[in-house]
Amino acid sequence: MAYACEPLQQGYHQAVVEILNHYIRHGMAAYAEEEIGLEGLGKLLAMIQDYPSLVAKDGQGQVVGFAFLRPIHHLPTFRRAAEITTFLRPGHTGQGLGVLLLERLEHAARGRGIDTLLASINSHNQGSQRFTRRHGFQEAGRFVRVGRKHGQDFDVVWMQKMLG
Repeated sequence: MAYACEPLQQGYHQAVVEILNHYIRHGMAAYAEEEIGLEGLGKLLAMIQDYPSLVAKDGQGQVVGFAFLRPIHHLPTFRRAAEITTFLRPGHTGQGLGVLLLERLEHAARGRGIDTLLASINSHNQGSQRFTRRHGFQEAGRFVRVGRKHGQDFDVVWMQKMLG
């Protein structure tokens, strides 16, 4: 399937909320336990600041995924690193969409002088851990039993990729 990427703009916010809320309700990929609305998304987007954020659309123009970079720390000494977040609408995984979003954000990161990407992944999310490993990330750290969602404890696995 052919996908197109565009900047994440206000007209796409409702679709992004729907995708994110799916993962809040089902599974462990999103850390939040309570669904968010447009106000909650606004708070998340404020954390992104002016870092790159994208939506992916399918051939019919439906938003089927989103991804963004955000600062890892408020101090400018950490500007060379960014955290990446990606969520895809169910039914659109395993079709190259995650790779497309990752490649676009890596390109944008390099353009900003970012040479290190970090990904925070729930230890139960084996699919994201496999994906990041296949695409050059390595486990850089693990915080054991720091979270609990849907009655299950989880670790936070930090993956790191040097863009060089």
